[in-house]
Amino acid sequence: MEDSLHPAAVAHLPPFITAPGQTDVLFNVMIVFVLLMIFVVGILYLRLHALPEHMAHGASKVQLQIVGVLALIALFTHNHLFWIAALLLAMVEFPNFSSPVESIARSLAKMADRHDGTDEPGTSAQPAAMPPRANESHASPPQWVPLEIEAVAGDDKAERRG
Repeated sequence: MEDSLHPAAVAHLPPFITAPGQTDVLFNVMIVFVLLMIFVVGILYLRLHALPEHMAHGASKVQLQIVGVLALIALFTHNHLFWIAALLLAMVEFPNFSSPVESIARSLAKMADRHDGTDEPGTSAQPAAMPPRANESHASPPQWVPLEIEAVAGDDKAERRG
């Protein structure tokens, strides 16, 4: 091998330096290693960005959509504030507002069906009058005039003045 060395080269070359015309094994290993590392880092990066969506997966549909949109905005804009907001929203459980409201609506529908006069003969369809509250006056309610009539009446007054 000393015959193939350049005259200016030292005699004790490191083992990763290859002779001319030989395959550079270290270079090929490093190419494979760098490509695998780019692939692994990309997977970890995307998994990290999808973490809020995975956390909110058991939550309501609206919360999952909000968290998903925030995570997607964070991915494309590289603004970490959106990702932090998505993570915080995924950790907080939204209260269920729809179930109590639906229960109230069902109860009111049942009450309306019961008081429409079809349940028992002899009961009135109108509910009993409620006595006035202590702070209510017994005067008649104010009479409201539609806006169109007020506008026409105002125009007549303006014409009479002018």
